[in-house]
Amino acid sequence: MASRATVAARDRKKPDANAVIAARVADLPWAALAGSLEARGFAVTEALLDAGTCADLVGLYGDPARFRSRVVMERHAFGRGEYQYFAYPLPPPVAELRQAIYRRLVPIANRWHEALRNETRLPPALDEYLARCHAAGQMRPTPLMLKYEADGFNCLHQDLYGPLVFPLQATILLSDPGRDFEGGEFLLVEQRPRAQSRAEVVPLRRGEAVFFAVNHRPVQGARGFYRVNLRHGVSRVRRGRRYALGIIFHDAA
Repeated sequence: MASRATVAARDRKKPDANAVIAARVADLPWAALAGSLEARGFAVTEALLDAGTCADLVGLYGDPARFRSRVVMERHAFGRGEYQYFAYPLPPPVAELRQAIYRRLVPIANRWHEALRNETRLPPALDEYLARCHAAGQMRPTPLMLKYEADGFNCLHQDLYGPLVFPLQATILLSDPGRDFEGGEFLLVEQRPRAQSRAEVVPLRRGEAVFFAVNHRPVQGARGFYRVNLRHGVSRVRRGRRYALGIIFHDAA
């Protein structure tokens, strides 16, 4: 089995694919995505990863040199399935996605902080933000890959790993719905104060991303902004196998 140093050396030979990913992120209709995030707490993109890159990432799942830990959901009543957290250094497509998406989401995150009277302002580059996380003791990487088989699902939850929380995150579907699996829809539930919860089923195609609030977002009310909580999950996979990539920007304590 390749060591992490060997894996890192091999990954450095793949710069062209990273440039393609960065360009795709830069070319997204960011004004429209920001509007969707602020109106609904989520936004869906066109494909950021092609089928080959999705397959390459899925192929990493069986390589323990790529990951720092594995979680079997049933053991913790999280659902049915499993996921693995990547180790540093991240695979190049994951690292590039994390860097490129952060740069575009951070202005939205800072607007959300301002609306909710959070005085913290987030830096423009991911490396600066991760330095804050690491100084606060949040040093473990949080990007992860999730795997579900028939009857697998993920209970509604929030990805909080310490006191520092970047308010937005991303999930990218790596499998082809209808061919690789059926069911397994991405779910969001918004818990509004003094009102019933509102659910969204978010359809994704292979390579597409959904950006969404980690735990809460600001909503404009008659007396200014107020906070609404969101949780996300995955509905039951009825057939096949579903893989997804999770991009979280804060590291874990």
